[in-house]
Amino acid sequence: MFKVGDYVVHGRNGVCEIADIAHIDIDGVDKNRLYYILVPIHSSGSRIYYPVDSDRVVMRAILTKEELEQIIAGVRDIEPIWIENERQREIIYKEAINSCDCRQLISVIKALYERNQERMAQGKRITFVDDRYMKEAKKNLYDEFSVVLNISQDDVEEYISSHIK
Repeated sequence: MFKVGDYVVHGRNGVCEIADIAHIDIDGVDKNRLYYILVPIHSSGSRIYYPVDSDRVVMRAILTKEELEQIIAGVRDIEPIWIENERQREIIYKEAINSCDCRQLISVIKALYERNQERMAQGKRITFVDDRYMKEAKKNLYDEFSVVLNISQDDVEEYISSHIK
């Protein structure tokens, strides 16, 4: 069980701080059930109420700096997810993002980067779906990396680049 003040990755909401663990008084909600009250780090006005005893959405502790450095050291070895079928590709990208696994997020980013480079070389534009998943994968990855490294999200890409060269 997490405690108040912990940072966690919560599904597609990204990094959140646990603001409280309490019973909540909302109509239609079991008042005897304990909830994490989560505050997304980039949306301090928002609150997410997530049952302590639920596993419907992936929720995990953020990485340690050592774990993050191991992931960055292995970035070159992470294979891009490549799926030819458009519909299947979107499903796989969604599953990867929902997994909250940094290696899978990197795999999605690498695949979309390669796909977009290919499309631009052919004179084609980036598709809406590709752009959406690229932004979401980067946001979730960079959110966590920025918190762990105590740097801005804008500096994460440069940090990664400088450590894999």
